Amino acid sequence: MAGQTYDAIILGAGAAGMMCAAIAGARGRRILLVDHADEPGKKILISGGGRCNFTNIYTAADRFLSANPHFAKSALGRYSPEDFIALVERHGIAWHEKTLGQLFCDGSAAQIVAMLEKECASVGVTMALGRPVTNVAHGDGQYRVTITGQDCHAPALVLATGGPSIPKIGASGFAYDVARQFGLSIVQPRPALVPLTLGPDDALFASLSGVSADVEVRWGKTRFREAALFTHRGLSGPAMLQISSYWQHRTSISVNFLPDRDGGWLADEKQERPRASVRRTLAQALPERLADALLERLALQGDLANLADKALRQAGARLGDWAFMPDGTEGYAKAEVTAGGISTADLSSRTMEATRMPGLYAIGEAVDVTGWLGGYNFQWAWASGWAAGQAI
Repeated sequence: MAGQTYDAIILGAGAAGMMCAAIAGARGRRILLVDHADEPGKKILISGGGRCNFTNIYTAADRFLSANPHFAKSALGRYSPEDFIALVERHGIAWHEKTLGQLFCDGSAAQIVAMLEKECASVGVTMALGRPVTNVAHGDGQYRVTITGQDCHAPALVLATGGPSIPKIGASGFAYDVARQFGLSIVQPRPALVPLTLGPDDALFASLSGVSADVEVRWGKTRFREAALFTHRGLSGPAMLQISSYWQHRTSISVNFLPDRDGGWLADEKQERPRASVRRTLAQALPERLADALLERLALQGDLANLADKALRQAGARLGDWAFMPDGTEGYAKAEVTAGGISTADLSSRTMEATRMPGLYAIGEAVDVTGWLGGYNFQWAWASGWAAGQAI
């Protein structure tokens, strides 16, 4: 490896990096795939509860956040979930669909990593694992990458090291540093798909740690209907992870605890069952501990018959539009992905190449394209890796 020249050097042996290496290698390119970790695909291995939610059949560009909402269309349109499913099936990996179009391995996420390793090996990709990069430079049309004291050269360099989410597996902002070095802009990175924390004003809800409920959560015009989970620090579960990618500090989110009922349902219940208690009525619609906490905040008790219709309608409206003011998130340590990153304004949407730095590419999570929860970010990794692999 020392002193050798390749057609491309790919930094990062994760989902996007391995896909890019395999595609470029299949086109006859000599590829060096480098990672400071001693094994590839660490984020793949822990994804989907260890079963890897490897794509989503409902993938579309409007399910991704970016300063340029149109940027992802080209890559996603040319490498689809069906394309990746075909690859998975070619390797004999059994899979199943869960809710909302999410596809998982029947077995283990390790099968996806092994598949990508085989794809790379079959086309002669050179892997340099456990080899941190200490310097990156450019001159005379060549990128020089110093790997544990040894220089390698290539006319193309691909940044596929992701973002800083989940630092315990070695994630960092390395791709941003290299991008800045070559004049690319960075959209302010932030944790995404991350639990939200609540302040002392909502301390009552900390006692509900472990309680979950199907809700609709809204921030601005964005809304998701999935499960929410109360934690000792705040709000988690799929609904809250989804909205966290959109949420901005010092703004509130709205939770509809009863998305299948209208605001007058308690008053209607009073007509049907006047002697029922408000506690029993709400506990039949929500987990009992959650019902108790909400009623404490609403200051409602007693039988429905003893409560005014106006008070019941006000309570119903509040339950359908309950405001929480998160004071932050649990940060990169618990974030599944990083929003923001290398600006799409500096990249070609077709090839992922930097528009003002020939031969420099950025793919996957390192780029300012962030998908919803549920396999979308893996599909972006496959699609952007494929696009760059076709170009280098």
